[in-house]
Amino acid sequence: MSVDAAREKFQAYLGTKGLRVTSQRLAIFDAAFAQTEHFTAEQLLDHARAIDDSVSRATVYRTLPIMTESALLREVDIGRGEKFYLPATNNTQVAQVVCVDCDRIFEISAPFMEWYGSTVSSKLGLKPVSQRLQVSAQCIAFHERRRCPNRTK
Repeated sequence: MSVDAAREKFQAYLGTKGLRVTSQRLAIFDAAFAQTEHFTAEQLLDHARAIDDSVSRATVYRTLPIMTESALLREVDIGRGEKFYLPATNNTQVAQVVCVDCDRIFEISAPFMEWYGSTVSSKLGLKPVSQRLQVSAQCIAFHERRRCPNRTK
């Protein structure tokens, strides 16, 4: 989905919820869709304020659930108390590999997941509605050289 199509979807979704399209919400949207790496709510706040300095923390925290409910953002929980987000792509069949040394999240295509979810669910007479595969891994370079090449600066 293009950014323009995603923006239209966001604006339409706000309308279905009876919410106004504001410059702050659009700044949050633009900041989120400018990201190429996973980000936290606080990081999104910083990026959104660079676009519109009137964006409040509360607006970011209220807008993130709207963007995940509308399937514009994917929410990733790596079990450390803080959620990460990334703009949703057309490829929903991804596996997440989390580096336990630097907390960086990698996503790789995992086309087998649709088949696997359908197969195991149907054996139980169920239909899958969502699934995820998340692997925690250690950075080999970090343990050999005490420096993680994936750590963001």
